[in-house]
Parts: sequence; C-alpha cells; structure tokens
Amino acid sequence: MTTGFDFLKSSYSSGSGECVEVARNIPPTVAVRDSKTPDGPILRLPSKAWTDFTASLAAN
Repeated sequence: MTTGFDFLKSSYSSGSGECVEVARNIPPTVAVRDSKTPDGPILRLPSKAWTDFTASLAAN
C-alpha cells in the first residue's frame, strides 16, 4: 500500500520488532503504524496532538 508517508522506526526500538513507526513528512499530519504490520491501519493525527502527546511522555 502506497501512502506517501515516509515511516521511521525509533532508535530506541528493540530488535524484537515491537515498535511503532512514525511519519512526519506530510504536514500537518503525523502518521503512526505498528512496525509488525506495515500494511495495516495507519493512525493519522494533527501535528499539535502528536506534539502534546510526546511532551506528556517527556514530562513523566
């Protein structure tokens, strides 16, 4: 499936394949998918929602 998103895996991901991939190359959308099922569903978020989410993780 071609979506136009350029997904990247986190440098923190382990070799076991349990990871999410994120694409930020098509503003104003951030796309997230499960790395184990790259042809599966894609969660599309507004950029602000992604920024708020990652900021909340850093605060914990």
